[in-house]
Amino acid sequence: MSGSSAPQRDVVGVASALADALPALYRALDRRVARDFPHPKPPEGHLNLLRHVAEHEGATVRQAAEALLMKPNNVSALVSQLTGQGLLERRHDSTDKRIVRLHLTPVARRRLAEVHALHVGHLTGVLRALTDGELDALGSALGALVSLTHGLRAAQH
Repeated sequence: MSGSSAPQRDVVGVASALADALPALYRALDRRVARDFPHPKPPEGHLNLLRHVAEHEGATVRQAAEALLMKPNNVSALVSQLTGQGLLERRHDSTDKRIVRLHLTPVARRRLAEVHALHVGHLTGVLRALTDGELDALGSALGALVSLTHGLRAAQH
C-alpha cells in the first residue's frame, strides 16, 4: 500500500461520517425547536434569509442570493413571503431609488432571537451530558467545521 492511500481512506471515512451525522443532528435539533417554538416555525430557507439580513442589514436580494447560494428569483419569492408575514421590509436605497434594501422588522428580530435561544438551550442541555473528553473534542472541532464550511462555500463560486 502506498503511504497516501491510508490517509485518503481516513478522509473518505470522515467525510462519510460527517455526511451522515450533520443532517441527523440538524433534524433532531430542528424537531426540538419546532416543538418548543411558540409560533409556527418558519422553514429553514426563511430562517436562513432572515439570519443573513440580520447580519447584513440593508442587503439586496442579489447579495442575499449570492451569500445563501440561491437563485435571485427564489430569494425574491422568499422576500415576498416574509414581507407578507411582516418579518421583512423592503426599503429603497437613499441614493439610488432603483435599489431595494432588505431590513428585519422588530417581530423578525424577536423570533430569530427566540429560535437562537432554543437552539442554544437544547444544545447546552445535551452538551452537559457529554464527558469532558467529548466536550473538548467538539470544542476543538469547531474551528475545523468553520473551515470546512468556508471551503464548501468557496467551491461554489
